[in-house]
Amino acid sequence: MTDDTGNTARNDWAAYLAGEDVTELSVAERAQLDEIRMLLAEPAVWAHPSAGLEDRIVAAITQADDVPEPDGAEVLAAAPAATQMNVVTPLRARVRDAGSPRGRWIRYGLTGVAAAVVAGAGFAIGSIRPAGPVVAFQVALSGTPLSPGATGDATLSKTASGWQIKLQAGTLPRRDNGAYYEAWLKSSTGILVPIGTFNEPTDVTLWAGVPPADFPTLSVTRQSANGNPASSGEVVLSGPVRPAP
Repeated sequence: MTDDTGNTARNDWAAYLAGEDVTELSVAERAQLDEIRMLLAEPAVWAHPSAGLEDRIVAAITQADDVPEPDGAEVLAAAPAATQMNVVTPLRARVRDAGSPRGRWIRYGLTGVAAAVVAGAGFAIGSIRPAGPVVAFQVALSGTPLSPGATGDATLSKTASGWQIKLQAGTLPRRDNGAYYEAWLKSSTGILVPIGTFNEPTDVTLWAGVPPADFPTLSVTRQSANGNPASSGEVVLSGPVRPAP
């Protein structure tokens, strides 16, 4: 899986829904997609409208000469949710040029049906997309000789924009007036990638554009605004990045 775009993730979801065993998916993603698999297995999802349904809907509306104008719910009741998409377009064509009160009633009814179809389609599309970022890694941070007794933790969640990192390290003091903290991910070969700066080490949101699986150490350094963007080497917190259970 790639870690800087959502394209591969969406391909993995589609492949899993098609019945393939995609090992890259997390437990949370599999659970959500399994629910969608069950829905797609229902025969009613693939049902087609019965013969004459269109005529029955039009007849039910046009025969109501002395009845107040119906709302969309009355028309919607005549068409099961699984078949609405199949009948909205031909019905609209039949009343496009209607200028009579009956024609207006039909158009009002079709508006309700179309709105329901759009809402249903939006729900279906949203259901295929797992809700919210999925936590994939976590870090338990420990203090160094520069900050004995300090602790913290972080979670790393994959999103389309990159890896969102939520960090808590309230045991560290706040830094201000040109002094700040900076967080880093480090590879096994020692390459450092900066992932954000902050003053108050509580409820911190950081971002990484590199996969934590390839940069398995998270650290926090004390920094000063002195024109040198490199790490100061003054590490106050550090910990290994591990897969979330």
